[in-house]
Amino acid sequence: MGLFDDFSHFLETRLEEFLRNNPHLELQALEEQLREQEEDTLRLIADLQRQEKKLQEEILATAKEIQRWHSRLDKAKAANRVDLAQAAQEREAALLRQGNQRWGQMQGCKERIAKSKELYRQIQIRRQEVRTKAAEAAATAATAATAEATRTTNQNEQRWDTKGWNQSSNYSSGNQSDLLEEKFKRWETDEEIEQLKRNMGR
Repeated sequence: MGLFDDFSHFLETRLEEFLRNNPHLELQALEEQLREQEEDTLRLIADLQRQEKKLQEEILATAKEIQRWHSRLDKAKAANRVDLAQAAQEREAALLRQGNQRWGQMQGCKERIAKSKELYRQIQIRRQEVRTKAAEAAATAATAATAEATRTTNQNEQRWDTKGWNQSSNYSSGNQSDLLEEKFKRWETDEEIEQLKRNMGR
């Protein structure tokens, strides 16, 4: 277990070090989290809007029921049916309580929708900021990489130039050695000829 913990700590440390050296990747990870939050908030808004619509329909249905029972109450009162009038009045009161409850739920739903929409806008703004920073960090990293690549290329070209220069020097030096060799050979040949002439003149 200790070994596993040590290994996990090692991986976390390496990951932190990697993200420090590559800040644009850390920002990309943060942007991904914000994107997921955006989607979650949109799903919540859609769910709340469905709830609101359902509550509106229930309120309308309850309002129609209240009208129906109010009409029955009036009819029972007119017919002097006290028993039916009382029952109709109780039903109407129960429907009014139900309607008020649904209305309160709908208002709460509207408030939650408004807050969720505001949260969604804030997440969008934050995500755009992170995206911009990530793009800037990536551009900085790319510029640094290009500069490093250019520096390395220049060093390599410099080495190549130096090597070519040295090769040219060696080649020139070799040519000079060849010329000197030819001069010596000519001189030695001339000397041999002179010696032969002297010998022949005897």
